[in-house]
Amino acid sequence: EKADRRKELFEVMDEAVRWFQMSLKTGAAADARAYLDRRGLNGEALQQFEIGFAPNDRAGLKSALMGRGISEQQLVDTGLIIKPDDGGTSYDRFRGRIMFPIRDARGRCVAFGGRAMDPNARAKYLNSPETILFDKGRSLYNHGPARSAVGRGQPLIVAEGYMDVIALVRAGFEGAVAPLGTAITENQLAMMWQITPEPIIALDGDKAGLRAAYRLIDLAMPLLQTGRALRFALMPEGQDPDDLLRAKGAGAVQSILDNAMPLVELLWRRETEGQTFDSPDRKAALDKRLRGSTSQIQDQNLRSHYEQAIKDLRWDFFRAARSFKSGSTRNVLQTAGASTKGSVLAAGEGDVAQYLREAVILAILIRFPELVYEYLDELAMLDFEHGDHPSMLRILMRHCQDMDFDPSVVLSENLGADPLEKFMTLGHLQVVPCLRRSGDIEMARLTLKEELGKLGAHRGLEAELQESSQIPEDGLNGWVLHRLAQAADAANRAQRADQDDQTQYDVADNGARISRDERNKLDDLIGAIRFQKTKK
Repeated sequence: EKADRRKELFEVMDEAVRWFQMSLKTGAAADARAYLDRRGLNGEALQQFEIGFAPNDRAGLKSALMGRGISEQQLVDTGLIIKPDDGGTSYDRFRGRIMFPIRDARGRCVAFGGRAMDPNARAKYLNSPETILFDKGRSLYNHGPARSAVGRGQPLIVAEGYMDVIALVRAGFEGAVAPLGTAITENQLAMMWQITPEPIIALDGDKAGLRAAYRLIDLAMPLLQTGRALRFALMPEGQDPDDLLRAKGAGAVQSILDNAMPLVELLWRRETEGQTFDSPDRKAALDKRLRGSTSQIQDQNLRSHYEQAIKDLRWDFFRAARSFKSGSTRNVLQTAGASTKGSVLAAGEGDVAQYLREAVILAILIRFPELVYEYLDELAMLDFEHGDHPSMLRILMRHCQDMDFDPSVVLSENLGADPLEKFMTLGHLQVVPCLRRSGDIEMARLTLKEELGKLGAHRGLEAELQESSQIPEDGLNGWVLHRLAQAADAANRAQRADQDDQTQYDVADNGARISRDERNKLDDLIGAIRFQKTKK
């Protein structure tokens, strides 16, 4: 009996669809047709989406459908008319509105959405009430056609309203759907994931759209699983997908969809945007909020990947902040301190020498893990350029604050055991004094400091020469030429420094003396290897 009743009500809804479509062709709908024309909806679009019109008449639909044998109770049960509680005369729910039929996944009309033509109407958009046919939180506009489009390889795009969906579909994005006037619900998320593992949430580029996206993060977090993700495509400020399509075309929308951000990046944006993290307390509060969000993920493997992604974002964020605060670029290590044998332009080695210095720095950090955190700020400003060195440095810095930090373990987990083993058996690393003396951290500290300084001085020289090369010949004034002359002189003095210095020991911070002769063997080795490589 219930199935028969539902079938009858579906038939009532189809009658209403046809009557609204017919009403759009009448004189009373002239303004509605003009509006739809301005929005770019031609006759084909109106037919495709079965768009109609509800005249501003209290009993227009009621009279027409009851004249076709449909009962007043059926019209009440479908939500098409309102029966006052005081027993007064029933009347049409939708009046003076452009009508959009809402169909379920099987294509049956379950509800309507109506857009008011009167700018002073209390509600710009009005949906059918919840009925035996319609559950707002379990319905999506354009559900069936979008599911078919996704099956043909289209992405599932979740827009905000009917007009956005229609505009997207007409522009070729046929996998577009929309929730029905409310924030996305848990059931709607489940419906989306039944269609595709990674829906794209395309929200308006205003504060309200961003707030809706942020709320969705909290809803989605406990529901995420491997194979259930979200991406977010935020429209330009002040525009929705329909606006953007009309202004710049499908290519602009496609570009935004192609660059949709994963949920973890939007989470990071939510927790950091507009805030300052200039104290340990603020950084700790940020970490606590982020842990609170990721802890909601039930899938343990997925949660670990989110935590790692947060670490990566955190590292990139605070590295950029440190660079900005210091006013430096990649050459921040130009001011390397007393251990550097000259000015910022002192170094003159080539790429081979820089490769070897990078390797020595990494090997020291691997052998003496505590130095990674101790020199974190200096390392953060350093750009390695050779082979696996950049990746190795990033991994060490990213994990240096982990409990039980073991460089060999984290490098092997991220790069594999073979690259690490090959790296640690490089011939020139076997003769580095502080690496031969595995427990001598003071020698390691002094060697690291000096290698960082020399590498930074070399990068400083590169930057100075690069800057000078950009100046037109007629712009090479006396000051620029003076600087270059000083650079050449500084390089020469740096090369002579070790030869002229008769001191037999360097002194570490704790007063320990380290043999200069033994340490200089490292420089001799690097120079010899460089000579042999370049000679070949």
